[in-house]
Amino acid sequence: MFEYDFMRNAFAAAAIVGVVAGMVGYFLVLRSQTFAGHALAHVGFTGATGAVLIGIAPLWGLAGMTVAAGIGMGLVGERLAQRDVAVGLVLALSLGLGLLFLHFYQSFATQATALLFGNVLAVDESTIWALLGLGLLSLGGLAAISRPLLFASLQPELAEAKGVSLRLYAVMFLAIVALTTAECAQIVGVLLVFALMVGPAAAAQQLTTSVLSGLLLSALLAVAEAWLGIALAFYSDWPTSFWISTLSVAIYLLALVPGRWRGASAFSH
Repeated sequence: MFEYDFMRNAFAAAAIVGVVAGMVGYFLVLRSQTFAGHALAHVGFTGATGAVLIGIAPLWGLAGMTVAAGIGMGLVGERLAQRDVAVGLVLALSLGLGLLFLHFYQSFATQATALLFGNVLAVDESTIWALLGLGLLSLGGLAAISRPLLFASLQPELAEAKGVSLRLYAVMFLAIVALTTAECAQIVGVLLVFALMVGPAAAAQQLTTSVLSGLLLSALLAVAEAWLGIALAFYSDWPTSFWISTLSVAIYLLALVPGRWRGASAFSH
């Protein structure tokens, strides 16, 4: 399997994206903003199709459009009720633009399918370097805001009383989520971004209550799912994104078992 350059590129890209998606996804699940991540994925498709129309690489259209949408969502509202309205409005606008772009994009059906469902086996060396740069930017930004972001996520009222700007950190965090979404789309496509950003993080939070352990475990699970998915795709000739999404769901369901067992044991006592 590793005799082929495209397979080595796929594993390298999956490692980068898995680490970033796992760590950013941990905060996304912790803050109950998975709907925002889902919306940003669809926004990314609009950005990618728009980029192809004007002749630039889809990755940069993905990144630019998702970052703009993430900042917009953060500015419109931080509290739950406002947040859902903001996400819904941005999603509706992006889908409308996406429909317009697809009207002019009909002759590129193969490229559109790759954007929707991902094609990690087509990642080249230049894309790996681009993913590494975006990944370092995302992790650097997350590290810079992690402490106040955690405070604002767990105790928003107290954090606001202490002078922490909920809106500011919401904007910065969603910009980081946007960059991560653009990266994940290169591996699993915009429709299955949840597979790497939500599944591993949700499983990690079922298995440990420690934030540091949860972040590391989430990243480890994301990389493992991506690598195993690529290997299974190579030997089965089934789509990589199918395997990654299936593994993500399976691992999350397995992570629920210890909690259910502990609950049943406590009930019996």
